[in-house]
Amino acid sequence: MTVAMSNDPAPTHFPSEGPDFRRRRIPIKSPAGGGIMAAIEMGPEDRAVDLVFCHANGFNALTYRTLLGPVADAGYRILAIDMRGHGQSELEADPGDGRGSWANFGLDMVGLLETLATPPRVVAGHSMGGTSGLVAAGLRPELLGRLVLLDPVVMREDVARTLGETAASSPLAIGALRRRNQFDSRQAAYDAYLGRGAFKTWPPEMLADYLTDGLVPDGEGGFRLACAPAWESANFSAREHRPWPGFFDSTCPIRILKAEIGSTCSVDDRLDELEATGRITVETVPGTTHFLPMEVRDRVRSVLLEALKS
Repeated sequence: MTVAMSNDPAPTHFPSEGPDFRRRRIPIKSPAGGGIMAAIEMGPEDRAVDLVFCHANGFNALTYRTLLGPVADAGYRILAIDMRGHGQSELEADPGDGRGSWANFGLDMVGLLETLATPPRVVAGHSMGGTSGLVAAGLRPELLGRLVLLDPVVMREDVARTLGETAASSPLAIGALRRRNQFDSRQAAYDAYLGRGAFKTWPPEMLADYLTDGLVPDGEGGFRLACAPAWESANFSAREHRPWPGFFDSTCPIRILKAEIGSTCSVDDRLDELEATGRITVETVPGTTHFLPMEVRDRVRSVLLEALKS
């Protein structure tokens, strides 16, 4: 499969609100520090939350609006969250105090799940978001039904231990620190990103949605990144990913979609026994990169719907 960039014209607006989603502000408690977790909600309000979705490092919930919208249209209630230090969430995110540990993102997820009246049928996430859901499943397996992980960051423990404590040791962390942090407008950022770098395989509407909550006013008439480059970098260089207990201490079915090109998911023969039971399935999606939720939205939606119907 070849991923092609669309030639659609630039969007005329950035959807800060609309009939297809509602904004939510949810107080949570977390050992990493409580506060307000922002979220977008989709689908019918008169039922329990069916799906909780968690974004990748540096992104936000609204980024995945067009991925999740058709799932909500099928009658499911979806809650997509802004993680600590991202989007519109108001949770302390100091890159120098260790809160960027991915164990803390898992604890934040537990804090969110504890606010729901009933466990969601599915917790899904992309990259760091998937890893956070996996950590939460290992800590509190009774709080969710199933996991769908979209190229989650799963490193062998020996590899994770080699990550340094500073950004100087990680190419991704170095790149995050160098990220441009000032724009005159959202349109200027859109024009700078479209079809380039990490965004070259993104549909235009997903890029516009990302920038809606991915940029905030800088107080001087321009915009800055909502996820500060130093925070994104600290997350990339954090060593405490702790994904493996999530596989073995959880009890829920787990579905993993891996990228074919440059995947961050290094599952190995330690999962063979669990795969043999059918509780965990791992599938490599041909032609995709780490941004597979942007590249094969129909495929990801079908997997989410399968999980929700199970």
